[in-house]
Amino acid sequence: EDVDIPSRRVLITGATGLLGRAVFKEFNENKWNAVGCGYRRAQPRFEQINLLDSIAVHDIIHDFQPHVIVHCAAERRPDVVESQPDTASQLNVAASGNLAKEAAGVGAFLIYISTDYVFDGTSPPYKETDVPNPLNLYGKTKLEGEKAVLENNEDAAVLRIPVLYGEVERLEESAVTVMFDKVQFSNKSANMDHWQQRFPTNVKDVATVCRQLAEKRMLDPSVKGIFHWSGNEQMTKYEMACAIADAFNLPSSHLRPITDCPVVGALRPRNAQLDCSKLEMLGIGQRTPFRAGIKESLWPFLVDKRWRQTVFH
Repeated sequence: EDVDIPSRRVLITGATGLLGRAVFKEFNENKWNAVGCGYRRAQPRFEQINLLDSIAVHDIIHDFQPHVIVHCAAERRPDVVESQPDTASQLNVAASGNLAKEAAGVGAFLIYISTDYVFDGTSPPYKETDVPNPLNLYGKTKLEGEKAVLENNEDAAVLRIPVLYGEVERLEESAVTVMFDKVQFSNKSANMDHWQQRFPTNVKDVATVCRQLAEKRMLDPSVKGIFHWSGNEQMTKYEMACAIADAFNLPSSHLRPITDCPVVGALRPRNAQLDCSKLEMLGIGQRTPFRAGIKESLWPFLVDKRWRQTVFH
């Protein structure tokens, strides 16, 4: 019998990660032939590829001949980048430039996932044309990665996004969901940053934007260059924690807002809000309200299961 094999092929790097899983799922569910690759957690679901191995990268791209490559793999933890600068630079810069070159070789449209941390956070909101000035090494490696991608492949796209959350495998996968334990254990007070302004963004929404961008590009070769996407609810970590508590009818009086600039770890921009009007004008975008998205992401991690009855009645 005739099997419907999708003709559009997409390769997703970092498919085992928080964003990569969502991107893989989004393309897969929308009639794309999707192949994901990962490294440590790849098998059995995804191809195991070390992105620093240029021969392996060349081979998978030439064998699969993707129309689109979404490059989600990165070292995205700022404090880890500070402590392991060489490894982070290899993945965030060198591997990205090589991937862009290989994509150009087969005429694939590459979407490189970047970050709001390329900006210093002093004059938001930031348009794609604003001059980047990263404060930490993570932001610097991602900016160098952008340059490496566009130098090796002038038809590629860069998609800058802010802090992500979504369906996590463990709470530590996201800087948003990692707060859930502090919210739930209300018997001890918890200090929460109330200085840095963030725009929590659901990975499902970013995945939709990646697919829409890819589909738009299939029809219009002028779709390339730098783009911004972000949730539009401005919140500090303290405000996110209170919203999480509220979503699950949990107390929040034990959460304490800290309004001073943090002194430990990598420097963070105060407010790196991204202006998303360029994508919006192309008719691209999707935004899940934070309370709805966070409830969907976190309910499996509820300690007190009785709350499930009240929350999902």
